[in-house]
Amino acid sequence: MALIEMVMPKMGESIIEGTILAWLKKEGQTIEQDEAVLEVATDKVDTEVPATHSGVLKQILAQSGAVVQVGTPIAIIATEADAEAIINPSATPTTETEQEEPVEEVEQHIQIIESKINSLSSRPSFQLLDTPVAGRFYSPLVLTIAREEGISMSELERIPGSGGDNRVTKKDILQYIQSKNPGFTSPDLTPANVDIPEVASVKATFGEIIEPQSENTNTTSLADETLSLIEQVKSIPKEVPTPVIPTPEVSTPTIQETVKQPETEVKAETQTITPEPEKTIQQPEKASEEKASVVQTPEVKQPVTEVKQPVTQTIEPVQPSIKVTEPVQPVSTPAVSYSGRADIIEMDRMRKMIAQRMVDSKRISPHVTSFVEADVTNMVYWRNRVKQEFKSREGDTITFTPVFIEAIAKAIKDYPMINASVEGDKIIVKKDINIGMAVALPSGNLIVPVIKNADQLNLVGLTKKVNDLARRARENKLTVDDLADGTFTMSNVGSFGNVMGTPIIMQPQVAIMAFGAIQKKPAVIETPFGDTLGIRHLMFLSHSYDHRVVDGSLGGMFVRRVADYLEAFDVNRKIFS
Repeated sequence: MALIEMVMPKMGESIIEGTILAWLKKEGQTIEQDEAVLEVATDKVDTEVPATHSGVLKQILAQSGAVVQVGTPIAIIATEADAEAIINPSATPTTETEQEEPVEEVEQHIQIIESKINSLSSRPSFQLLDTPVAGRFYSPLVLTIAREEGISMSELERIPGSGGDNRVTKKDILQYIQSKNPGFTSPDLTPANVDIPEVASVKATFGEIIEPQSENTNTTSLADETLSLIEQVKSIPKEVPTPVIPTPEVSTPTIQETVKQPETEVKAETQTITPEPEKTIQQPEKASEEKASVVQTPEVKQPVTEVKQPVTQTIEPVQPSIKVTEPVQPVSTPAVSYSGRADIIEMDRMRKMIAQRMVDSKRISPHVTSFVEADVTNMVYWRNRVKQEFKSREGDTITFTPVFIEAIAKAIKDYPMINASVEGDKIIVKKDINIGMAVALPSGNLIVPVIKNADQLNLVGLTKKVNDLARRARENKLTVDDLADGTFTMSNVGSFGNVMGTPIIMQPQVAIMAFGAIQKKPAVIETPFGDTLGIRHLMFLSHSYDHRVVDGSLGGMFVRRVADYLEAFDVNRKIFS
């Protein structure tokens, strides 16, 4: 018996907003708890959002395409009795003081209004188009715009509509006219004295929504208001008068003069300047049409009797001379142009979000990176030995990534301050060890699903989780929960053949580690019988951390501890035990 607000859910620590892609349910439809009702896109994933309660979707507050902040209401759900009232209005109990108008009287009101509209539409002055409207509904405003712009009925029927039941809205027809005529300016076709209730009444009359009238409703007054509104729309002038811009009496090119005169205050707005005879005054070669009143004379051999100048002219005590220059042209920045040897690619939504997140991270966190080279020969030999057995038993492939995640989880337990985030002046140290792993998508973008409680999984469990998340990421099937609550992130840049990298921190975390390519190199091997040379498998580890809360000692010791766990890997370890 309550109206519940459904809000935009929180979809990760670094996600503060989401874009509504589409609503899977319409207003008035029954929904079940945890049933998907809409699709939401973030900078990381496109996902379905389930209903928080069972009932009826009474009202949608945020339409498709809207960008909504986390925690903002996006819909209203009516539960229990409220839902029953929406589905079956007759089931709602009424009292004598709240007695509603009988349905028969409401229908009579509707019939009266429709008959008024029908009689009015038969008049010659109401025929907005030569061809009668057929098929879908067109509002009088749309028909008026179509008539004014010369759009035929057949052309109007081809315009895609964004309204209910494919109805063409004012925005649709104006966009269509704009696409045909780029210089078209959208007129304001709404009468200034028409308020929102009257517009809603016209929409109701033309079939969108008809609200029941109360007992005090005056049917004749409603019909008169409807007819009056339509007549006001018809009375809109076809053309907007062009404002008259007064032409200045005298328009001359800009003249810069230097005249020798005493340094006295200029009190008059104009003054007379008599230059020496035989002086040549060169008029500008280029004069605009607005300055046609100026006589174009290439050379004048007589004294200039009078030249009107504004008070702001510059007068300096120098040799008598008159210098006439061309008007100063405004400096304009040339438009950026591209030759045929460049491709212009518009960023997609995810790429724009990634770019913004990366810029924000570099701005928020002072990044420092430490490097360590680890000897992972034992790990490589172990993986080569068990991969076929794992494939035949589990039907999946074991990679190095689960081993890296296991080593990180062990090192976090040794250095828990790495597993933290920053909120203002507070350091929030997390108890859960949730490790995110960067996955490259076929589109070229990057996404970071999270392995929750990685320290509680063995290598088999980590391998299955890693493969499942990577597979679903590439198929765009990740959920919001798969991306939430990460506390530390790793990236396997060695899968691209890179020996090392300097990764950017995932906010609000404070550290991220990259693992480079494993390479065979000659190395010094320490034995009980002395040092010797041998071929070893070596790999660089790169650890970027937030220097606001992680100093070089902690950041360096942490990456060194991860390398120690990898170097000490037991080559005889059993994968199944």
